[in-house]
Amino acid sequence: MVLTGAGISAESGLATFRDAGGLWEGHKVEDVATPEAWQKNPERVLTFYNQRRKAARQAKPNRAHEVLSELQQHFDVTILTQNVDDLHERAGSKKIIHLHGSLFESRSTIDPLLIYKIKGEELNMGNCCERGSQLRPHIVWFGEMVPMMEVAARRASLADIFLVVGTSLMVYPAAGLIDYVPDKAVKYIVDPKKPEILHIPNLRFVTEKASLGLEIVKRHLLNENG
Repeated sequence: MVLTGAGISAESGLATFRDAGGLWEGHKVEDVATPEAWQKNPERVLTFYNQRRKAARQAKPNRAHEVLSELQQHFDVTILTQNVDDLHERAGSKKIIHLHGSLFESRSTIDPLLIYKIKGEELNMGNCCERGSQLRPHIVWFGEMVPMMEVAARRASLADIFLVVGTSLMVYPAAGLIDYVPDKAVKYIVDPKKPEILHIPNLRFVTEKASLGLEIVKRHLLNENG
């Protein structure tokens, strides 16, 4: 099981708001990534995600994404990602759970079960679901429930090996997934800044960026598991 966050996509050139003084491509998070932002100015929110979608399409998977794909040749790999891009898919990973939704899908504002693929790069005002309601990005915004958390927690509880890559383990509820992992499972934390999670047993820290760190983890895993 692999929990990934914004740091793994940062090496592909995709911005993370925490690395920009609390800004996301020049925007305050509360202005573009909350239910309140949508209620206040939906057009601004749509424009912001249209820009992010375009950037994600132009980005390419980096070595970290590729290493996770390569590990499928030796292990049963499931990726639990907080990222809303499709770089894991494009790198070849097969089992992916998107905890926070996808840039490439929209959903109805009156029925969250009505989810659609976005055709082209833009989702605009006037794009409606089959029931006539405005479509919004299929993204879990700050302050919203994470529908896939229960599924992710069950998967984490079955892990023999658990990797954390590109996330500071500061954003909940996703950060709490490591608490579901069995004590006996080996847990690799790949992050240049070592997070303080000393209560977790069997931790191995790799204080490198995602691409180099995962190369190191891959060597360890293959050496230890034949």
